Amino acid sequence: MRTGEGGAGRIHRGVSGYTYLGVLLLVAISAAAMVAYAQNWATVARREKEKELIFRGEEIRRAIAAYVVASGNQTQRLPRSLADLLADRRGAMPRYHLRRLYADPFTGQPDWVLLIAPGEGGIVGVRSRSPLRAFHIQGTPAGAGHDPCVCEWEFRVAADGTEQQ
Repeated sequence: MRTGEGGAGRIHRGVSGYTYLGVLLLVAISAAAMVAYAQNWATVARREKEKELIFRGEEIRRAIAAYVVASGNQTQRLPRSLADLLADRRGAMPRYHLRRLYADPFTGQPDWVLLIAPGEGGIVGVRSRSPLRAFHIQGTPAGAGHDPCVCEWEFRVAADGTEQQ
């Protein structure tokens, strides 16, 4: 009888070893799946930030173009700051070319790099401060192509102050 009991005990110990290995394998597969999911989520989040950067940059570019059009033949044709786009008080009635001062989606702050016109000194566009590499997405600003970082995406009006695509 002792041999039967000892044999049954060995079978039980052997099964528990396989269960332990099965649990370790399950944990390893779960960890690998979580890492893959996290990388995919980070990529999706980054692409969304790029889309938002394009939207906000284009809104600022359109506001600068509207500011120039509203200037007519005034001496100050370009805005001196982004705040000028929020409330253009050059006429009798203020004009609002931009609803709000958008934050750069990558930095979270309205700390855009301002592109200044060489002669007049006003703002002709903006770009991001973020040094992060860009994914190639549809709707990338003109001339961006395969730029290494989103900081090279410029949202600007043409030299004469008109909109450019």
